[in-house]
Amino acid sequence: MFGFLVKRVLAVIPVMAVVGLFVFSLLFLAPGDPAALIAGDQASPADIERIRASLGLDRPFLVRFGEWAWRILHGDLGTSIFTNLPVTTMIGQRVQPTVSLMLVTLVFAVLVAVPLGVLAAWKAGRLVDRLVMGGAVLGFSVPVFVVGYLLAYVFALELGWLPAQGYTPIEQGIGPWFASLILPALTLGLVYIALIARVTRATMLDVLQQDYVRTARAKGVAQGQVLFVHALKNAAVPIVTVIGIGIALLIGGAVVTETVFAIPGLGRLTVDAILRRDYPVIQGVVLLFSFTYVLVNLAIDVLYTLIDPRIRY
Repeated sequence: MFGFLVKRVLAVIPVMAVVGLFVFSLLFLAPGDPAALIAGDQASPADIERIRASLGLDRPFLVRFGEWAWRILHGDLGTSIFTNLPVTTMIGQRVQPTVSLMLVTLVFAVLVAVPLGVLAAWKAGRLVDRLVMGGAVLGFSVPVFVVGYLLAYVFALELGWLPAQGYTPIEQGIGPWFASLILPALTLGLVYIALIARVTRATMLDVLQQDYVRTARAKGVAQGQVLFVHALKNAAVPIVTVIGIGIALLIGGAVVTETVFAIPGLGRLTVDAILRRDYPVIQGVVLLFSFTYVLVNLAIDVLYTLIDPRIRY
């Protein structure tokens, strides 16, 4: 186990190096002169040169990348062009809403999707199976922002049960905090539920055909125990994999969801930074999201060996 952990951790280093190079290159992938784009149409040549100097555009690319990577290793993500605040400070101010939304969505999606996938596999070919799979197709097909506006209109504007916009910090109470996340989590979770449910169903269908499952049933083991103890345990590896991969859906969907529900999180910060061409903020947030995704996949790899001791790398 220790050797496996060491190899996986070491594998993260070149991955993050490539990600860092790409994130740093975002400033130079935009068409035109980045300094002129940031300064705007009314800027003077002196203003443009000042921005070029502040961004280090007057120095060689590799030198700038080396200096930027060195600052990153020391926890310095740079300074916002428009607010003059450290990017780490801006991220720290916005991280709680995003983390709260992703955690609530993740727990909600797993608790709903896995039982639905197991139920669909158990009732394969019947009405319940068709309803679950039909709902999964619908969840994949409808855009996130359409679901968000529809839920806000019904449950916030028409019924008045939940807040339509905004975020309540957890320090103000668990109830108001959770209420402010229900509609965003439902919106963000539909695609995730559809993905997990489909994979769970497909994996369970294969496992339920195995000899040990038929033997358990022949011995009179209760149906619930057969499904959730014998079958689901052995189908867990693909399900855990898709849950880990689905983190990317949560990260990408958080940008749209936070914009729809006016949640002051990292997704909203990213949109605002893109609209203002605040490249240090864009680079910092994208780097944080990428690092989070790499760490999640590392955790999933480690979890494999706990789920199935036969797996060795």
